[in-house]
Amino acid sequence: MNKKVVPSQETQQEAMKIAKATQKPGQTKEQTKLIAQGIEKGVAQYKKQQKEKARQADKAKKKAQKAKRTVNDNTEIAEDLEQVTAPSSTSNLLPWGLLVISWIGFIVYVTQA
Repeated sequence: MNKKVVPSQETQQEAMKIAKATQKPGQTKEQTKLIAQGIEKGVAQYKKQQKEKARQADKAKKKAQKAKRTVNDNTEIAEDLEQVTAPSSTSNLLPWGLLVISWIGFIVYVTQA
């Protein structure tokens, strides 16, 4: 599971610059190299932490979007149910009104003949 992460050439060069910039008088090349390796490790660990933070933020964002979608879906379903269960009174009167008018017309037609 532990993979040996090889830092990029750019990171290695940057770490060596920093190690040389902070080099003390009398410090050997080996010591400077070890310091540069420590800096590389620190940079790699920092990048790893930032990736993890970004991953967690992305997960939280997706979770929030999913919750928002669920709420929107539930709201739409509730609105649809309201429309189905509570039809407007004008739509209920129209068929009955037409039925009454047709029967009146039929009665008038039959009595006229």
